[in-house]
Amino acid sequence: MKGDPNPMYYFRLVRRDSTPASRSPFRLVDGEGREVAWVNDFLDTQRLRGLALCSLRIYAYDLLHFTRWWCQLSCRSLSELHAELLADYVRFQLDSHPQPTPQTINHRLTALRCLYRFHYGHDIPGEQARLGHTYRRRCPDGSHQRPARVTAGLRLRQPSRVVIPLSTEEVSRFWRSFRSFRDLGIMALMLFDGLRSREILTLQLEDAQIGDAQLRVHGKGNKERLLPLPEETLLVLRHYLYSERPLVDSATLFVSLKGPKRGQPMSPAGLRSLFRHHRRRTNLLKANPHRFRHTFGAEMVRAGVSLPALMHLMGHSQIHTTMRYVRLAPEDVWCEFARAVELRNRQEPSPKP
Repeated sequence: MKGDPNPMYYFRLVRRDSTPASRSPFRLVDGEGREVAWVNDFLDTQRLRGLALCSLRIYAYDLLHFTRWWCQLSCRSLSELHAELLADYVRFQLDSHPQPTPQTINHRLTALRCLYRFHYGHDIPGEQARLGHTYRRRCPDGSHQRPARVTAGLRLRQPSRVVIPLSTEEVSRFWRSFRSFRDLGIMALMLFDGLRSREILTLQLEDAQIGDAQLRVHGKGNKERLLPLPEETLLVLRHYLYSERPLVDSATLFVSLKGPKRGQPMSPAGLRSLFRHHRRRTNLLKANPHRFRHTFGAEMVRAGVSLPALMHLMGHSQIHTTMRYVRLAPEDVWCEFARAVELRNRQEPSPKP
């Protein structure tokens, strides 16, 4: 390895679907195809915990990036990692071109901390002393428990972004660009039920309970939720299932309609290609699946849906996540301002002449 002119690319990630279901299909290997055990053992454990394949893939690529950088430091043992080296890793990313986003860097740091705790049972040395603090928890009887450490850890500031929902005209224009009931069904589930892309792709035929106007959704962390199907979505799904979907044995709800992969489950790449095509066709460059999900959340808030109900509909485990979807767009702010001024003027007595 010392003679390799490109040590950054000495390691690579491969996918082996033939591996047992209890192991991660994503494997980190070196230049000779040998597995990197200290990474793959961690990925296997996450697979046992039930981590979704898409999340497992992100972890694998995060650790691949770190491993490529780590191998430049004379391939030292992971046990030698400490806070100063972690800061060097962040500097390396900030000096890279193109520069990754703060969110990407923070996610890589999180994956690395999980890897370190998996192997050694404690946090990376140096972070606690520099960035942590301790406090004592008070018991109901007034006594104190042993000190508990709160580790902040090195983390970049992430800019707060407000995602503007699509307007009614933009949604209508994008909707009119579709030509198949399958594509209309996908968009309807994002727009009228707030489904994520991964949730769309993992839907099974049995999940669509057309007779009861319900949909069973498998969300993050294998959590299930039951959602109502609006009449518009039901109509589109009926047309897709009874007149357009190929007669194949696949249990997946949405499948490819043409080409050599006709009848096979729709892939993430296929879904991205579908939206990319229609963005170009309609010139709506901001129309992506997440934007439609956010539009659903914003419309529910405008309709007066409570935050707990919206939290269930969108499959969030924390209420603060739901809050990110209900930030008002600029036009909403002005409408609220005008409504408040009008109400205030009606309440104030008119001045006497």
